[in-house]
Amino acid sequence: MNNFALSLYDSRRRRLVPFKPLDSLHVRLYFCGPTVYDLLHIGNLRAMLTADILVRVLRLLYPKVTYVRNITDVDDKINIRAAENKESIHSLTERTTREFHKDMRALYICPPDVEPKATDHIQDIQTMVRQLIQNGNAYEADGHVLFSVASYSDYGSLSGRNPEELLAGARVEVASYKKDPGDFVLWKPSSDNEPGWDSPWGRGRPGWHIECSAMSHRYLGESFDIHGGGHDLLFPHHENECAQSLCCFPGSQFAKIWVHNAMLLVDGEKMSKSLGNFFTIREVLENHNPEVIRFSLLQAHYRSVSNFSSKGLQESKQIMDRFYRALQPYNLTEFSINNQYFPSDFMEAMGEDLNTPKAIMIMHQYADKALKGDRLAALKLKQSGSILGLFNQTSNEWFQSLADKKEIVAMIQERNHAKQEKNFIKADQIRNKLKEQGIVLEDSSEGTTWRQE
Repeated sequence: MNNFALSLYDSRRRRLVPFKPLDSLHVRLYFCGPTVYDLLHIGNLRAMLTADILVRVLRLLYPKVTYVRNITDVDDKINIRAAENKESIHSLTERTTREFHKDMRALYICPPDVEPKATDHIQDIQTMVRQLIQNGNAYEADGHVLFSVASYSDYGSLSGRNPEELLAGARVEVASYKKDPGDFVLWKPSSDNEPGWDSPWGRGRPGWHIECSAMSHRYLGESFDIHGGGHDLLFPHHENECAQSLCCFPGSQFAKIWVHNAMLLVDGEKMSKSLGNFFTIREVLENHNPEVIRFSLLQAHYRSVSNFSSKGLQESKQIMDRFYRALQPYNLTEFSINNQYFPSDFMEAMGEDLNTPKAIMIMHQYADKALKGDRLAALKLKQSGSILGLFNQTSNEWFQSLADKKEIVAMIQERNHAKQEKNFIKADQIRNKLKEQGIVLEDSSEGTTWRQE
């Protein structure tokens, strides 16, 4: 572990950089969480999983890690959906947040250390807006407070875009009250039927970008180690976050490294309801084991565009079956990932910007040896998988969870009864029927167990 080195691709510098925390005793990172107006789709999962893997690795390396992931619970999308559902905004956001947590638990996504809600930090947001006005980086106009892009000379440096690209990419509203078309909202007025809070600029609500800046500052300070999210957030969301935070706290660094995961295709195309390839996490969980879903996403590097498909899930299941079969002969219910058998070659791959495809290749090597009777290799396989959030069950639980347990148990009992009556033809017929379904029976002095091929 002492020789382990972690490098990450920094979107701002657009290159791989060694990770050196601001404080070697306390690593701090912030990832953008969901806007809670609906169930998350499978594309959202990739960002959550990237953060999860990164945090798991950091926790092995450093004595303290503070991971913040926010909840956006004030947004125009929320207002629209609540009206469509004819329910209160509070009811919608509370229910959707619970469902989000349920999906994350099902997929073994570790919870953040802090999960702030935007509506709980209105005072922090207003304080930051006032400071930006005082610093000359924001102005009030027609009940709005806007960030002045022209006041920040480095605007665009994070995403690497020029002013023309920035304006086109932002799809900004060209409003009469803006000094510049690219200026973005920090605070906007609310009507009587919209969420609103009293402020020096009238009753209103925050813009989206200022929420994350205020919450990251509240829990991580003016400068912290890592900020992350999907590549689709790089501009305008993260660009705007960066600009307003650096202007609010001159001399700060804000985020030292920016980590962005690439998009997820489904069946080779961008997700779209019109194409019929739009799936919520919940829908995928109904038909596939959560570890299979995790593993399927991890087979591609987080910065490469990945394709999510039924074929890919099927192949991932077969690999996971093989891994669990490699672990099955060994009693590894209690182990420590910090013991002398720590899988250094696996961690070396993970240190290369979380290179999960390379790490999985090494896991295959461990499985090859474990299947030949190498207990140390089995232990390394177990440890490596645990770092990826896998192997949350015993091998028997894994195989039994992949089929209709009640039906199989009933057929095994029927076969045992046939054997007791010396009706071996019927017993063999039951065994063969189960084998056709991919279920293998194993008889021993302690009884009959089963597993899926």
